[in-house]
Amino acid sequence: MTSPGPVTRDLLETFDDVRSRTFARLDGLTDAEYLWEPVASCMTLRADRDGVFRADPRPTGDVQPSPFTTIAWRIWHIGADCLRGYDRFFEDESQRGDRHLWPGTATEGVQMLANDWSRFRTRVESLGDDRLLQPMGSRAGVYGHESYLLLALHALDEAAHHGAELGVLRDLYLHGVTAGS
Repeated sequence: MTSPGPVTRDLLETFDDVRSRTFARLDGLTDAEYLWEPVASCMTLRADRDGVFRADPRPTGDVQPSPFTTIAWRIWHIGADCLRGYDRFFEDESQRGDRHLWPGTATEGVQMLANDWSRFRTRVESLGDDRLLQPMGSRAGVYGHESYLLLALHALDEAAHHGAELGVLRDLYLHGVTAGS
């Protein structure tokens, strides 16, 4: 395999740095932290009658303030909603079905995030510099005129800022912060 071009190389290096920081913050995550609701009415993962966990859907319209989310919901959002959700912009849609399905345990949720992260990173790497800089085309609908680089940068932004939020939520939990304290 040839070495990636400079755009691909720098983009992947940044993805790897964000991944490293995010997963370091998730090391040792417990199920209690994963599903901890620091405020009332958090968006989270909930088990249905069959015990299958699903992420709460986002509310429709402009809800103010925006709902607060659990660590589990944010991990789902980075993995399934963003990284896996962007499969639709690539040539083959490998993941179909209910994107809201997600593991109800911390260990499985972090592993699922790792899988989604790896798959997206591999897709970006396979494009190379030339394809990264080209428009995505009709598969991307209204975003067809945008480049794969812009998609990758958007994914990187989502992963970085939600990854930082995961760290803050863990800090609050580990320091015993409770609602109203």
